[in-house]
Amino acid sequence: MKLLPRSTAMIALTLIGEVALAHPGHTAADSGDMLAAGLLHPLTGTDHLLAMLAVGLWAATSRANHNAITILVSFLALLLVGAVAGMAVAGVAAIEPMIIASLLVLGLLLASRVSVPLWAGPALAGAFALFHGMAHGAEMLAGGSVAAYIVGFMFSTLALLLTGLAAGWMVSGRALWLSRLAGAGIAAYGLALWSGAA
Repeated sequence: MKLLPRSTAMIALTLIGEVALAHPGHTAADSGDMLAAGLLHPLTGTDHLLAMLAVGLWAATSRANHNAITILVSFLALLLVGAVAGMAVAGVAAIEPMIIASLLVLGLLLASRVSVPLWAGPALAGAFALFHGMAHGAEMLAGGSVAAYIVGFMFSTLALLLTGLAAGWMVSGRALWLSRLAGAGIAAYGLALWSGAA
């Protein structure tokens, strides 16, 4: 059980050195298996993976952690809305900058443990989720089942959010420095992406 928060921090730190490309790391999937494509999209995109782990960690370790479930539900709901929008509207220029901003902001919130008002947690998580969802929708492969793709990435996202939440609850009150370290690593990775995109 002690390995989960340490592994979360290590993931964030080891990915800092990855080549800074917009939307890095996605593994292509066959359009015939849209469920697999949806499942893989958040897991093989480093930006999505870190942002979703960060949301879970932040929801668990923030001073408003009794609001954790609301933050996760807001993220999931707006992710779905964003995905539908991303399928309908192509080429929204703000998607990549907002995904990078999500890593920077969530990482800094984790590292600093700054208090935010109760309403701000779900609002912030939802705003970032909207753009992560738009990226999911825009990158859906043509010719497959939209429903299967959505089920896939929603399931993976839920798993990542709950992993972050569980890790955050494990370190809360005992080893918060691990979540701070993870936050610093996630923010640094966001900064590397921003530098590479500039």
